[in-house]
Amino acid sequence: MKFGVVVGRFNDLVTKLLLEGAYNAFQSHGVDLANVEVCWVPGSFELPVVAKAMAKSSKLDAVVCIGVVVRGATTHYDAVVSAATSGVLNASVDTGVPVVFGVLTCDTMEQALDRAGGKVGNKGGEAAITAIEMANLMASLRSDGLAAPAWGPAK
Repeated sequence: MKFGVVVGRFNDLVTKLLLEGAYNAFQSHGVDLANVEVCWVPGSFELPVVAKAMAKSSKLDAVVCIGVVVRGATTHYDAVVSAATSGVLNASVDTGVPVVFGVLTCDTMEQALDRAGGKVGNKGGEAAITAIEMANLMASLRSDGLAAPAWGPAK
């Protein structure tokens, strides 16, 4: 199986740790890292467009989106979180390829670090495991004739 990972550079102190967690999870579940394509985008707002483009390539079995949005003093947080959430969901629904939401939405940087290998584990690793599970599930459903093929270019 092949996987894509789209990572936001904004708050890269945390996103780098999440990516490391994803790499570790892929490897521990038997995925050769040569089968993991990573793309960096400016921030979480930009994740969906690249995730959807990667999903439509028909070369990947699932895509993981990794980002970090930390609440500030303005409503910008709400707009970015809303756009990233709906955009990642739509990328999956619009392509038939699992696109996994591995975006931390935290009130503080401390909370983000806790979820990037700190007290609460590594959510990047959890997102990679979800991608593996969903890719396997979709492959099984498709092989049993219970799900349509992905609706990007022909595979």
